[in-house]
Amino acid sequence: MLTVITEEITGIDNSSLVDKVEARLVELLQLQKLKIGDSIPKEIELASALGVSRTVVREALLRLRMMGLIESKKKKGAVITSPDVFGNLSKSMNPYILDQETLREMFEIRLVLEIGMADLLFHRITPSDIEELKKIVANEPQVTQYHLFNIEHEITFHGKLYEITGNNAMKKFQKMLLPIFDYVHKSGILKKQPLFKTFVSHKELVDILEKGDSEKFRNGMRNHLENHFARIFE
Repeated sequence: MLTVITEEITGIDNSSLVDKVEARLVELLQLQKLKIGDSIPKEIELASALGVSRTVVREALLRLRMMGLIESKKKKGAVITSPDVFGNLSKSMNPYILDQETLREMFEIRLVLEIGMADLLFHRITPSDIEELKKIVANEPQVTQYHLFNIEHEITFHGKLYEITGNNAMKKFQKMLLPIFDYVHKSGILKKQPLFKTFVSHKELVDILEKGDSEKFRNGMRNHLENHFARIFE
């Protein structure tokens, strides 16, 4: 009878040759410290350096093109480019294809982002921004302990906050997070509670932005989102 010593069993490398070449190419581009617009070596040179066929190199390069890491330029061949990070990410940010753990984590990221934006807001907000926020909250229904989340109001109000930060990456990320937030809110993934505590409203957040400071806003936003945190931790 054959005795198997599990301690001596090592994991099997399931990655294909193209996977390995793709990873090696990314590593080489980083090591050479190539900048946007710099040309990369030709297929035949890469194949020779890596000891693989041009077909394998071509497939790996195609993946890098799809990721937006390289693009083809006339007379220069393949060059380094700046990838559309959020464009690539948005393709996989569909709540219907993400597992529950990932959905929960995306939900949590949005909460943390909005508490952390306080300093950017107070550094960049203008009187006209305050007036626009006042108009936005004037069109919202009266807040009650039963009213927790409305996707249209969230997009309008919180979208304006992200706009005020002046951080384009945060604005793009918010647009991807809100549909996921809405889906998780309605899906039953989080704990349901029969009655929600009173929380800081959008109108009260505007008052803090007009008369308070970044620390008060952080506390206010944390309170505004309290019921969402409660559904995660309680």
